[in-house]
Amino acid sequence: MKKMETSLEGVFILEPRVFGDTRGFFLESYNEQVMAELGIREHFVQDNHSFSQRNVLRGLHYQVKHQQGKLVRVAVGEILDVALDLRENSASFGKWEAVRLSGENKRMLWIPIGFAHGFRVISENVHVLYKTTDFYYPEFERTIAWNDPDLKIDWQLD
Repeated sequence: MKKMETSLEGVFILEPRVFGDTRGFFLESYNEQVMAELGIREHFVQDNHSFSQRNVLRGLHYQVKHQQGKLVRVAVGEILDVALDLRENSASFGKWEAVRLSGENKRMLWIPIGFAHGFRVISENVHVLYKTTDFYYPEFERTIAWNDPDLKIDWQLD
């Protein structure tokens, strides 16, 4: 597994080793020991699977209590995945990072606690899979407008 830094402290792009041949491919999408070696030592408690169609925009979501870290990947299709730093004492507070995740590039995005998360579907449809470090509690979920003028997130809508 290869770990790449982003502009946001604690947010990483992960590239798994892919073993492919004429039959297809195999990859390890999660290995607790490998993640710990990369500095991601969180315990995951829930797996989610989201299906969406082209140009659907989900987010920006976060929980005010029971905050979640997320390990996001795409099985089929492509998204523009966005992490927004909500950590008030962070040097990158209010800043965002956008990463293309797809079934082809097989990249994953690690988004730690303290971030809002959202994505826009680029392909015809997409299957997004993500692991979370805490359970989903609808009563604690909050959203930030995807088009908040102060954030100036480039969702690549053109």
